[in-house]
Amino acid sequence: MTTTAVLNELLEPVGRLLTPEIARELVDLRATPSVQARIDELAAKSSEGTLTADERAEYETYAAAGTFIAILQSKARKLLQERPIG
Repeated sequence: MTTTAVLNELLEPVGRLLTPEIARELVDLRATPSVQARIDELAAKSSEGTLTADERAEYETYAAAGTFIAILQSKARKLLQERPIG
């Protein structure tokens, strides 16, 4: 089972708890500019092959968190299609 599939399964109960209002907030959730800048910096270093071990671990943590958030956002979008706000 892939990491995404495992997270999707684990987050299924969370998806059932979402209200349309919370779902909208989740869909609109974005990284802060400073976090996005750090991710971009690490991505560039990764492409260049110059990441340190600590930076690789940090980058992988951002990637895992991004997957987690993307799954929640997917569940939120599905809820909003089924039960739009207003």
